[in-house]
Amino acid sequence: MADLFFDIIKRCKRGDRKAQEAVYNLLAGKMFSVCLRYSSSYEDAQDLLHDGFVTVFTKIGQFHHGGSFEGWVRRIFVNHAMERYRNDSRLLMADDVDENSLHFAAHEDDDVDEWGAYRLTEAELLAMVDELPPQYKVVFNLYVIDGLSHRDIAEKLKISESASRSNLLRARGILQKKVCDKVDSMPVINNASK
Repeated sequence: MADLFFDIIKRCKRGDRKAQEAVYNLLAGKMFSVCLRYSSSYEDAQDLLHDGFVTVFTKIGQFHHGGSFEGWVRRIFVNHAMERYRNDSRLLMADDVDENSLHFAAHEDDDVDEWGAYRLTEAELLAMVDELPPQYKVVFNLYVIDGLSHRDIAEKLKISESASRSNLLRARGILQKKVCDKVDSMPVINNASK
């Protein structure tokens, strides 16, 4: 795959439209999933995908094969999403919160064997993340999915590290409650009958 990208990137740097189309076709699906994670709607994700690829092709001359091309493209998309997020004045980040004062939902019967009888699909879990308030969703995705530190998140979003931690804690609390509510509404599957 690296050799394929090497030739295509070389052609993209010369402005070859067919090469740009090939890069788009190879990476659009993966980058669209990144866009969906950081967008409030399907249409916003489409806009972000378009803008991200414009940036990729504008800056492709800066890629010097020092690492993964796909990783480089992904960083552009995440950075572009963060820039768009910062500029969205409708979204406010949670300020510093005493982490000890946050209450997390707990299941009444913390019986590990019983929990094994419940199954949530990846799609159900991702849908729950997608339902988070935007400020929590962004921090959750950056920290949990993309593996950024609170320092990096604070830098990208122009917030304090403690605000990043607070947003992550609140996101986890909301998700924990959603998971418990979902599990409480599911019929129990008896593992003994399998």
